[in-house]
Amino acid sequence: MPASARALVHAFLEREFIRQVEFLAELVRVPSDNPPGDCAPAAERAHELLESLLDLEVETDVVPAQVAKANGMISATNLIVRRHFGRGGMTVALNAHGDVVPPGQGWTRDPYGAEIIDDPDHGLVMFGRGVAVSKSDFATYTWALLALIDLEKQGVPLHGSVELHFTYDEEVGGNIGPKRLVSERLSTPALAICAGFSYAVTSAHNGCLHLEVVVNGKSGHAAMPETGVDALEATTDILNALYAHRQELAHKRSKVPGIETATLNIGLIQGGINTNVVPDQVTLRLERRIIPEESAEEAESQLRSLIETAIASRPGITLDIKRILLAEPLLELPGAARSLIALRTHAEEEFGVAIPVQGVPLYTDARHYASAGIPTVLYGAGPKTLQEANGHGADECLRLDDLRKATAVVALTLVDLLRGN
Repeated sequence: MPASARALVHAFLEREFIRQVEFLAELVRVPSDNPPGDCAPAAERAHELLESLLDLEVETDVVPAQVAKANGMISATNLIVRRHFGRGGMTVALNAHGDVVPPGQGWTRDPYGAEIIDDPDHGLVMFGRGVAVSKSDFATYTWALLALIDLEKQGVPLHGSVELHFTYDEEVGGNIGPKRLVSERLSTPALAICAGFSYAVTSAHNGCLHLEVVVNGKSGHAAMPETGVDALEATTDILNALYAHRQELAHKRSKVPGIETATLNIGLIQGGINTNVVPDQVTLRLERRIIPEESAEEAESQLRSLIETAIASRPGITLDIKRILLAEPLLELPGAARSLIALRTHAEEEFGVAIPVQGVPLYTDARHYASAGIPTVLYGAGPKTLQEANGHGADECLRLDDLRKATAVVALTLVDLLRGN
């Protein structure tokens, strides 16, 4: 990387820092909680802001209302910005999501206030729901593209395309955001960089399976329990089998740094009619985290078989098992090395610390790019851990110096990719 290009990027981002922060604040001030998932107004505001910044058309992909409803949302609009440089070259997509989890309780600051404080240890810090996960990367990626446009004006040769993909359905799985963009061929990038944090480059992540299990029996008077078929008693057999299986999964370890083991959690149980009635139905919701080395389909098949076997000897008991969510793991694909190396190199230069390439036990909608055969990595603005940012918790926050440095990292990575380095 010529020192001149790095210096030009730094100078541009220094000049633009206040505008970048104001842009992020405007996004935070528009609620985009999912659920309920009425996210079209937030996309409309982002569209207005982007068109005021970029001398480019911002394409809108309005998700049909019935499709949004089928995916558990009220409204969603995907935004696409395309910018070509020079001749030929690859297309790199930058994706971040603008939907957020609801604020919940415990906030000491307005979740939609975008309040900035000067912290003695961390400098300027912005608070607000989505400021770290991942409205921040709307700002990271937009100003990385603006920095490239500025470089081109100053004579730096670049060849290829950058696309911004801003979507609004990550909290419900990404099927009408990233998956829709690639499956409908609204975009066909060669590489994708998706929202992440600054102090590690993410190369892989877990998959996730959610199942709903309904155990059906027959009600009866508690004084004569033999007249019923106890669904709760049968459920205890299922729970015992599942918890035994959880112990086995603790020994199924991943070789990907940052990811430890496969996991199983029973997060919800409800059922019964009254204290004096034999329970006729019990519903369980369970989650299985799938390490990158596993097959998601095999994990689901194994769980279904385990549950069915657990109640096979109980007459009168029937099961309804429904898949709620199946998110495939994100795997490092051939071709990802170019962006991984560039991001790591520039992040270590900008932040002055070792930057690992690792996996995370979470799952994201970045997997949809990888599932389409597009090498995909995660990198963006944010702290070392989700906990430091209070991501999905009260008082979510972002160190604005991390935003500026991460933007430089992404911009310089794009320079490498569009110069063929």
